[in-house]
Amino acid sequence: MESSDAELDLQRSVQAVLRELGAQAPSLQSNQGMWRWSLHKKVERDPGKSPALVRILLRELEKATGITEELYRRTYTFCTRLLTLPAPYCTVALDCAIRLKTETAVPGTLYQRLVIAEQNLTSELYPYQERAFLFVDPELVSPSVCSALLLELEAAQAQQTPEACMRHVVAHALQAALGDACHAGALQRKLQASPRQALERYFHAVVAAVEQMASEPSPSREGHLERLEEIYCSLLGPEAAARGRCGGDPLQSPQPNIPLPSPHITFHLWTDEEQLWKELVLFLRPRSQLCLSADLEALDLQGLWPDRELARVSMLSTDSGIERDLPPGADELPLPGSPEMERARLQRKGGVKKRVRLPDVLMPACWDGPPGLHRRTGRPSGDGELLPGVSRLHTARVLVLGDDRMLGRLAQAYHSLRKRETQKCCLTPRLSLQLYYIPVLAPEKQASCRHSELRELATFLGRADPWYESTVNTLCPAIHKLAEMPPSLDTSRTVDPFILDVITYYLRMGTQPVYFQIYTVKIFRDLSQHPAEDIFLTELKVKIQDTKPPKDGFSPRRRGAAEGPGAELHICYQKALLSHRAQEVAVSLRATGLVLKTFAASDTEVSGPAPAPPPAVPVTDHTCLNVNVTEVIKSSNLAGRSFSMVTNTFRTANIQIQSQDQRLLTLLLDKDSRRAFKDVVRFEVSPCPEPCSEAHKSEASQLGSHGQEVEGTKAKPKPLLMPINTFSGIVQ
Repeated sequence: MESSDAELDLQRSVQAVLRELGAQAPSLQSNQGMWRWSLHKKVERDPGKSPALVRILLRELEKATGITEELYRRTYTFCTRLLTLPAPYCTVALDCAIRLKTETAVPGTLYQRLVIAEQNLTSELYPYQERAFLFVDPELVSPSVCSALLLELEAAQAQQTPEACMRHVVAHALQAALGDACHAGALQRKLQASPRQALERYFHAVVAAVEQMASEPSPSREGHLERLEEIYCSLLGPEAAARGRCGGDPLQSPQPNIPLPSPHITFHLWTDEEQLWKELVLFLRPRSQLCLSADLEALDLQGLWPDRELARVSMLSTDSGIERDLPPGADELPLPGSPEMERARLQRKGGVKKRVRLPDVLMPACWDGPPGLHRRTGRPSGDGELLPGVSRLHTARVLVLGDDRMLGRLAQAYHSLRKRETQKCCLTPRLSLQLYYIPVLAPEKQASCRHSELRELATFLGRADPWYESTVNTLCPAIHKLAEMPPSLDTSRTVDPFILDVITYYLRMGTQPVYFQIYTVKIFRDLSQHPAEDIFLTELKVKIQDTKPPKDGFSPRRRGAAEGPGAELHICYQKALLSHRAQEVAVSLRATGLVLKTFAASDTEVSGPAPAPPPAVPVTDHTCLNVNVTEVIKSSNLAGRSFSMVTNTFRTANIQIQSQDQRLLTLLLDKDSRRAFKDVVRFEVSPCPEPCSEAHKSEASQLGSHGQEVEGTKAKPKPLLMPINTFSGIVQ
């Protein structure tokens, strides 16, 4: 009776999850994700419910799609068939197929590698390390939310010591390989009583056995079991191992559940523009190995540029090319391995030297474009060698909480980071950077009209990826509920970290990036001086400043200009056409304001009280700006002059706007009042190009000296795109 009640409870939970996924009622929107999490916790507390849950899920799958008992094998076959489809289906399917094949060949491999990387455990056979950085702007997120998140992270980190993680790895590997022959209870007690030195020895032995098995082209399951049985016998003794092989103790309790530790997440208040750079540098080189100066420009990693001289621009030969004109001894070859031979390898000889390009270092593919589909099993995505002998072993997962204003600051830091890397390439060859975003708005802003305006990018991601909408975009109400809850005084009670669990799920499974164009704006306060430059990601808003008339009463407005609201503007832009042909448009008009948005209204606005999300994002060009101009129209009638407002909309990638009268402009970038520019006469907006190195600039200058070489071969600058990870990317 008791087991049937438990199964009925699981059945109700599964039905609630299915209803939640299919329903679009407003009452369920604030609690989305809670049913899935509660079902996960029921099974985590009592692993004995897992078989019942699998039976229930199989019945639901059979009713839905007719999947038979060969679910595991057919899932792998299904994933391999998806490889012929376009992205993101092929990329997600490849990742799932690799995981299935790896875990089938060597059970426990994925768990071991994940814990080693996320917890930064030392292992020579698997040297990859990951770190999650949680950035919060204290001016945009309330102190109660910051405190609640910090307490939840600290509570989770207190239970995840390196010793506990090593015990989890050893126990999980032995249980996955030996199965019922493993006496789990005795193994846990033995590992708990082992000192740190002995525990490290068992840990390295298990990692060596699993990684050796996973690296073999034709792995032998018998040899793998023998190696793990030797480790098991050294832990519990030969008698316990023999008793386990004979069937184990029939009275022993079910095997205890081995938890998967949460990733190592550090909490940071975003107060400095260079903070992201500093934290990434400290991740690569800890404080014990690096003494930070006040200016990080002096930072350089040893061995990073072994052949830096090879990247210089070609130079013409200065010798005559005649053998007798060479200096004495120039034709004698030095001995192999001598210092002269080493210098000769790096030194230029007579003649024209061809420049060696390093495109992956200056513009790494993993930072500005989708990674390739073919990657080696067992290594994180985006790995590889950008420089000879330098492997990318570190992965930084940067998660920001806030609204569109926080994303604007992230875009600034990302642009500064990329620009700094062109001057001194320290992070790119060794670090894979992954960006994540969770929208969190202030409580007073949720019911206001600015609620939709401050989360346009999150709305776009939710329409692009329905699973992101269901899992991430619904976290904002839950985070505020967590902040409003009083702290628990019962320290013996275990508190389930809901927010941390969802963040962990997002960091681990959000592997498909969506790329956003960053735009640069040149701001002129005086046309005779150099402009100031800044960048924006989501919006640039233009307001007309109130200007007092001059004391002498003279106005430089041109004759015939209508008195009225707004300012006379001259707008020059390149019209966005489907044919991608350049069509320049210049127009003068009177306007009261402009708004330049990177998202069209159809991509972010949803009409109706509770509409269902569309199956896919409309196929539009998101590299174009959507410009809304509020134009002033003058009309004359018997009562006199009157003015009406008309909103004109057009799309462009480049635009220049200049005030024609004394009215000055105010620019507001990314809806952030801290990034306002006043007294602006003219500004120019264009897609932000990829920061180029000094080598590229010098090459361009030398090519520019040959007119025939430059003419007709203008290379369009590569745009700078900022990736934000989702679960599936844009599903077209």
